[in-house]
Amino acid sequence: MLQKPLQNYIPALTGVRALAAYLVFISHYSYVFDDVFPPIIQRFFGEFHIGVSIFFVLSGFLITFRYYKKFHLTADWFKQYLKNRVARIYPMYSLLTICAFGYYFITKDYSAGNPFLLLVLNITFIRGFFFQFWNTLIAQGWSLTVEECFYFSAPIIFLIAKKYNKLYLQPVVLTCFAIVMTLIFSHINWYGFFGNFPFVMLFTFFGRCFEFFVGVQLARIVLTKGFERTNKIVYTYLGLILIFLCVLVMAFQPIPKGWAAGVESPAGIITNNYFLCIAVALFFYGLLTETTILKKILATPFVELLGKSSYIFYLIHLGWVYNLMQTGFDGLNNWVFRLYDKWGLAWHSPFEYDKLNLLYAFILLNVLAILLFKLIEEPLNHYIRRSDFLVKNKPRNPENASEKIK
Repeated sequence: MLQKPLQNYIPALTGVRALAAYLVFISHYSYVFDDVFPPIIQRFFGEFHIGVSIFFVLSGFLITFRYYKKFHLTADWFKQYLKNRVARIYPMYSLLTICAFGYYFITKDYSAGNPFLLLVLNITFIRGFFFQFWNTLIAQGWSLTVEECFYFSAPIIFLIAKKYNKLYLQPVVLTCFAIVMTLIFSHINWYGFFGNFPFVMLFTFFGRCFEFFVGVQLARIVLTKGFERTNKIVYTYLGLILIFLCVLVMAFQPIPKGWAAGVESPAGIITNNYFLCIAVALFFYGLLTETTILKKILATPFVELLGKSSYIFYLIHLGWVYNLMQTGFDGLNNWVFRLYDKWGLAWHSPFEYDKLNLLYAFILLNVLAILLFKLIEEPLNHYIRRSDFLVKNKPRNPENASEKIK
């Protein structure tokens, strides 16, 4: 029996991006519901940073799925590859980072040092290697340093895997490198460069590399076996159960001093970096090979649009944009109460409740993300791909034709 050709674009995986971004959103604002839920539920929601792990495994899968079989480590191929990665990640990140710099420079709401140094470190992604700077300006952008490290490493990872059949030896080497670097630089006061083990293991590529390699291996399996299988295991829901079991394990961990969540404990790091990603891979394998209600929901046009704009949502959900929204809600709240005083009324304001304001912000962030995606990100992405940046554009590029998968 002939195997069906693999489809290049998988809508459900685009929808997963929205799910991952919303999990991160919940983790950052779970404190708003401290008076509603018991402590363990609050801790559970606080560990929804797992959305970042979903992004990392997904990146490992998609980059491998698209490039593994047809990569050629030549100068032109690498330039085209980098051109595609720059078009996908950099335009919106750089624009929003410059805006964040303007916001924090004007409000003087920064404490990590020289603001112009911060701008350079953030624009170049270098800040992700320094404990003192990793969460400056667009704090959540630390994950893009991790992503960029994988993008640059992927061709070498593929070469070693194909030529020497050494895939899982590579994350061992990278992790050992991280341990040695931390042992050396943790005693050197250089802005926290490889400053401590929790930071290196949770916020750098060298600590998080196993998640990408799990995605790489999932793609290699799919490229070999296709989307069809004979066993009846429902991997989609099995993976989901295991994902939230990992969340529960992290929620029960003691929070180390100076950190914010159970993931930063030793057991939390192991659970997050080495077990969670396997559960995520099982979940993805189910989405790829099964037809479930969840897959149909994730593949609907509206959820797909939310997934396409989720990168922008992720970049603006925490930091200067959210701060401006909260300032706006406070202003509206004061205006409403002044209006009530003028009318002699003792009503409640629709902007006096933090929980409602969070809902308003969530909706507005999604609307803004979609608008920025349609008006700026997507046009810039296409423009860079069609341009002669790095490598002269070819009239018909098979690589670009299948780019929708990312």
